[in-house]
Amino acid sequence: MNQIKIERQIARETVDAEGVFAWPVWEKEASTFPWVYDANEACYFLDGEVVVTPDGGEPVQMGKGDRVIFPAGMSCRWEVRKAVRKHYRFD
Repeated sequence: MNQIKIERQIARETVDAEGVFAWPVWEKEASTFPWVYDANEACYFLDGEVVVTPDGGEPVQMGKGDRVIFPAGMSCRWEVRKAVRKHYRFD
């Protein structure tokens, strides 16, 4: 299975040029929950701090300014440490 891919602190101009700011926005308060990705998800974090731990894998920290791709088929646990706001798109 593919891994979580992160581009850290990507320039807003770059994601703006890709149309990311037209994608829907998801928000979540501090919490912990399981999640399964049925499709690839691309997202760009506007705010927040999160640790995502794939089942059987190592924790991955991400947050404001990061562009992330989660692979289809991945089961994981989300730990939202600071409230999240992110643009997202499922492929």
